[in-house]
Amino acid sequence: MAKQGLDRARSGALRLLAGVRDGLSLSDQAGALKALPPADQARAGRLAAEVLRHQSRADAVIAAYVSRKPNPQVADILRLAAVEMLELGAAAHGVVDAAVSLSRGLGQKGQAASGMVNAVLRKVAAHNGWAGLPPQPMPSWLRESVVSAHGETVAQAIEAAHQAAAPLDLTPKPGVTVEGAQELPTGSLRLHGPVQVSALPGFAAGDWWVQDAAAALPVRLLDPRPGERIADLCAAPGGKTLQLAAAGARVTAVDVSPARLRRVAENLTRCGLSADVVAADALEWRPDAAPDAILLDAPCSATGTIRRHPDLPFLRDGSGIPVLTQLQARLIDHALSLLPPGGRMVYAVCSLLPDEGEIQIAAALSRHPGLAVVPPALPGIDPSWITPEGGLRSRPDHWSDLGGMDGFFMARLRKAG
Repeated sequence: MAKQGLDRARSGALRLLAGVRDGLSLSDQAGALKALPPADQARAGRLAAEVLRHQSRADAVIAAYVSRKPNPQVADILRLAAVEMLELGAAAHGVVDAAVSLSRGLGQKGQAASGMVNAVLRKVAAHNGWAGLPPQPMPSWLRESVVSAHGETVAQAIEAAHQAAAPLDLTPKPGVTVEGAQELPTGSLRLHGPVQVSALPGFAAGDWWVQDAAAALPVRLLDPRPGERIADLCAAPGGKTLQLAAAGARVTAVDVSPARLRRVAENLTRCGLSADVVAADALEWRPDAAPDAILLDAPCSATGTIRRHPDLPFLRDGSGIPVLTQLQARLIDHALSLLPPGGRMVYAVCSLLPDEGEIQIAAALSRHPGLAVVPPALPGIDPSWITPEGGLRSRPDHWSDLGGMDGFFMARLRKAG
């Protein structure tokens, strides 16, 4: 990428980092980059994500060479430069010059700090020991729960997985292959390295869709059959709807967000699949006829997706978890009321928190006499992923040699018959 493009991308990355400090997620900030060419927008997003993924490491290195804490804007410039040099292997001369220019562009205070930026980054460039620094820690409210459930060693392994950028996973239609993709044990396809999704073979033909390998497991656990009536509750962004439709089920995709459902409809069209798309509150929706099965991918903390969304730990403090767990319990109860006797449901959350997974299912079993968990019998899963109550728990440190996976909890439930 030409120097001008790199400088535009760096400026864009700093705007994104400032937005995260103001409480905005990276995905909510498309407007901040709209003036940039698409390639620079993509580069800015990758740079910002890398800074967030390695912020604690960058801060540890920078702290050794500053006498006092810089203001937030200058701190972001220093972090960006440190990550570019130490993690991404960029040439120090160009990175330092760019950082000094960015500092001067902040106005009078930035101009005053530019000498410090230059001096500090020249020392950072020569720093040894970057690889030995511990990865970005999970926030304490999450880490304590993970340590309690799985132990310190697992918590450290999850943090190491968060530090590594997630590869791109695809869910193919039956019989579809993608050149250069790695076939995973559970049937998903995986591509490593930067990828332009829309340029991949099979995208326009709708042969596959983007979906993390762990996110593809709940539908496989539900085991949809051709012709079955299946309700996909809280369906957006729609990967599971596409899986159900590709299996031949008669799918009703329900989500409260019309905007997000438009994306579901667009992907159905691209992939040549069909489903009824309904904008409604899943707690209030009732079908005309009882579905044979339900997939409930409930709203959750999304703590299982940090390796793909490194901004999440900077945006949440755990205070919303009680509200989420109450909503999940209500959704479980409502979904079960829609099923006929003997009907089946898969409950899933992309969360690392037992409160949203294992504990949620234990509570549901106590509220609904006769409700049973059907242990998973899926190809490609490790028996150690199966929890004592019969659910399935995936973690970011699973498949560490293959590139990891999102953290999910899921359980297949059978209503009393």
